[in-house]
Amino acid sequence: MQSLSISMLTVCGISELPEQKERAVTHVLSILDPDHPDPDAFSAYDPHYRTILRFHDIINPIDGMILPQPEHVEAVLRFGDDVAAGKVERAEGHLLVHCHMGISRSTAAMVTLMTQTNVDENEERLFERLLEIRPQAWPNSRMIAFADDMLSRNGRLVDALRRHYGRQISRKPEFAQWMKELGRGREVEMAV
Repeated sequence: MQSLSISMLTVCGISELPEQKERAVTHVLSILDPDHPDPDAFSAYDPHYRTILRFHDIINPIDGMILPQPEHVEAVLRFGDDVAAGKVERAEGHLLVHCHMGISRSTAAMVTLMTQTNVDENEERLFERLLEIRPQAWPNSRMIAFADDMLSRNGRLVDALRRHYGRQISRKPEFAQWMKELGRGREVEMAV
């Protein structure tokens, strides 16, 4: 993302994809459940560079589901490298990251990409910027832990995530109940 001028960062869910087609999207990272069909919305987009990853939005093993793995986060970072290398030559770029709801996997991927690109930026500021992009962000903690390690943040990204969860619960207390119902109570317990 350094050789191109990525002037716009967007995170959304599948239902919001049609709204993005008029926004000159140049790069797309799609994160889908393994059995979900490819969204039709992309056929209406201008030409763009797209990577598709398939795994479930879980943090603990569940039979029949694919847990986020290090190789998934490595693929996010490869996507970031491809964007930085200018696989799509444009004067300016618009990066769109989506998952099913635009809350967890996509926000984890977006903060990973922002961390990769902004190596000197403070982790707290990265999460502040993430909230400016997607106010309902609740990044998948497993993905963030892998990113923290791969990007040599020495636990600082995970610590900032804990504080982010705490702020999200303070802002919208229902987040705590939602995450517990989704089997993500450990993330609620992480909140500082």
